[in-house]
Amino acid sequence: MNDEIARRLVHASTSAIPLSYVFLAEVTWRAVQLFLGVAVLGALGLEIVRLYVGLDWAIFDRLTRSYEQENLAGYFLGAVGLAVVAVAFTPPGAEYLVVGLTESPVAVPAMLMLTIADPFSGLLGSGELRPAKQTWVLLATFGLCLLLAAPFVATPVAVIGAVAATLADGIKPIVRGYVIDDNLTIPIGAAVAMEAALTVL
Repeated sequence: MNDEIARRLVHASTSAIPLSYVFLAEVTWRAVQLFLGVAVLGALGLEIVRLYVGLDWAIFDRLTRSYEQENLAGYFLGAVGLAVVAVAFTPPGAEYLVVGLTESPVAVPAMLMLTIADPFSGLLGSGELRPAKQTWVLLATFGLCLLLAAPFVATPVAVIGAVAATLADGIKPIVRGYVIDDNLTIPIGAAVAMEAALTVL
């Protein structure tokens, strides 16, 4: 349980990335994109060494689960998910390093759904790998995702994003023994769903 709490605290600490953009005028979206790009490259380097060379650090034993020992770890997939959202969806009027697919307010709430709602959901659940989480955990996760999105997008859009994030968090498909980690699917799924809702509504 101590390792599970440590994983969740590290996970939640990444909220500083989107929140710094929201609350600090000095932090531009360009800086967010640059930071996440560097984070992805750095994490990729660590994963290559860990998986193919052998990096026996105690921190990896504490912060990764058993199913990540032979696969890409959740922290790397989370960095990729955040980076994809940061590049694809540029907040309106933001300064950017890489031009996104569109100007959209969905990036920050999608990131927060990963960095805040996902560790919250993990603490409510057992922390074990299951095909799906309990109903009451999914409802609590949906409620928190909705609250996180509400300041940034209209309520119907926030609901759709919360549903997408909750589904990604609650169901972890296993394809040929490889777990499709929600660190990748939550931010991307929530952002795409909210953007689609904005387009339709």
